Amino acid sequence: MLCLITGASGSGKSEYAENLVCRLAQREGIHQKVYMATMEWESGAARERIARHRKQRAGKGFVTVESLLGLRSREIRPAAHRTEPAVLLLECLSSLLANLMFSEGMDRKAAVEEILFQAKMAEKLYCHTVIVTDEIFSDGIEYGEDVRAYCQGLGLANRALAKAADVFCEVVYSIPLYLKGEAVCRF
Repeated sequence: MLCLITGASGSGKSEYAENLVCRLAQREGIHQKVYMATMEWESGAARERIARHRKQRAGKGFVTVESLLGLRSREIRPAAHRTEPAVLLLECLSSLLANLMFSEGMDRKAAVEEILFQAKMAEKLYCHTVIVTDEIFSDGIEYGEDVRAYCQGLGLANRALAKAADVFCEVVYSIPLYLKGEAVCRF
């Protein structure tokens, strides 16, 4: 199952996604929960956000894989756990896209194609894949050409993944609003 979770910054989407992964794993008796972190950690604000996310998922049994390039990394599943079924939480698509476009130098089209390829790969490698994304392009601010291309790429990736997903929801004030597939997530 592929699940895409979106929402504004601070909406509670990350916490909701973590809890969803835990519930899916528990429901199906899956012990491995993989948290794939894609955020670049060099800035102070990023370090604070990463620390908050680590604290938030502490004790939930996640194996964390830090991979700025997502599933392009050579260690897409921790070696000790490759034979067991697992649930993947990719946090988050907007960071992955930025890393592909700005660190790897991919154009918008190539980066979006890479993300869609990785989503298909994840569906083969994991029992369930939950992807968190952002809606940073809805702020109404005018940006330069590079950032506009990035925002357009994120919009394209979000649309394509929402279409392909079994479950698509927007989290608003920590409340999931299902746009597709709510029944799959009832527990």
